[in-house]
Amino acid sequence: MGIGPSTKETSLHHFRDPLLDVVANDDDLDLMGIIIVGTPDGNEEKMLVGTRTAIWCECMRTDGVIISSDGWGNSDVDFTNTVEQLGIRGIPVTGLNFSGTVGQFVVTNKYLDAIVDINKSAEGVETNVVGENNVVELDCRKAMAMLKLKMREQK
Repeated sequence: MGIGPSTKETSLHHFRDPLLDVVANDDDLDLMGIIIVGTPDGNEEKMLVGTRTAIWCECMRTDGVIISSDGWGNSDVDFTNTVEQLGIRGIPVTGLNFSGTVGQFVVTNKYLDAIVDINKSAEGVETNVVGENNVVELDCRKAMAMLKLKMREQK
């Protein structure tokens, strides 16, 4: 399991990332930056990248984070660990991830309460259509709205 054709983001998608557009054009949020993290093979490194990302956000005094993944399965370990590390540090977090009919992560934690499923296929599965299950503007607006609610609740 992992990145397949329908969850793979093409170069054009990266250049026109709807999440960046939605957040950057919102008057209520101040976009501090983008952190790009790879998906290591080993579990020790998976835990390290999530922890380092959360510490980085904590040091920047980030008020909230939207985390996005273009993978699933084994990539869920990195994704859920990063969400947990952010949550442990009191940073409100929402996210975008492919779940589909499985509807659950390979590993879970209590901080995964605001993740938008980016599945678009009628069957809820990974397909052979390139980009079918990519993030779209509506997904991003949902994640942003949930983040605003979480940030408001924390104040």
